Amino acid sequence: MARQTFWKGYLKLSLVTASVSLTPATTESNKVRFHVLNRQTKNRVESRYVDSVTHKPVTDRDQVKGYPRGEDDYVLLEDEEIEEVGLESTRTIDIDSFVPRGSIDWIWYDKPHFLAPEDKVGVEAFCVIREAMKANDVVGIARLVLYRRERAVLLEPQGKGIVLWTLRYGDEVREPSAEIDDKAEIDSKLLTLMKRLVKEETKDWSPTMVQDPIQKRLKSMIRGKQKSLKKAAPAKKPAPVKSTGNVINIMDALKKSLASERGRKSR
Repeated sequence: MARQTFWKGYLKLSLVTASVSLTPATTESNKVRFHVLNRQTKNRVESRYVDSVTHKPVTDRDQVKGYPRGEDDYVLLEDEEIEEVGLESTRTIDIDSFVPRGSIDWIWYDKPHFLAPEDKVGVEAFCVIREAMKANDVVGIARLVLYRRERAVLLEPQGKGIVLWTLRYGDEVREPSAEIDDKAEIDSKLLTLMKRLVKEETKDWSPTMVQDPIQKRLKSMIRGKQKSLKKAAPAKKPAPVKSTGNVINIMDALKKSLASERGRKSR
């Protein structure tokens, strides 16, 4: 399937420039989506903007963005005024600094995109930038206008290409919870059993580990309705496991888990 390019521009490092394109690295096209219908007529329901006081529809030309400065008091901003604030990063990824690879915590990573050269002329420049980052084990930091906002982005060499990650803004990342007692003592026997359990449960990564069971069930239910089949009886839910929070109970659970794991592997 041909990749769906949604952005084209230039990758720039000092005086080296390459024509590039961006493709989202993830997709939600396989997600089940629904339309809202009128139950009586089966016609689709339309969503419209209406005045909150008069309840009359508001046309596109009468809609304007407003920043609240008080109760029922707004500063009005036209689309043209907002667009004028945009920087040159609309069509250019200008790498202005580098940081050691792996030095940025994953909590800052937002959305991944595949960055690739757009024409034969830019291939060499693209590859030189990619290989230079690999050789120095660094990632590039730049700014780019995506999804109608200017964003900090991270460029990471990967294979023959570069993955561009949008990064979260500073005010979007919260401070870690300070409620955990880092001085709490851990039972050494309990830790030994837990490490053994983690080791025995460790497997090679596979995309099947992150499949969405809800989507599968929805698709199955839709297929069933399409074939006018009777609705299957819902599966019985397993009884909830009671926990007293006692260390001894956790120890027993770990021992049973390890025994079960060894029995499964010995078959």
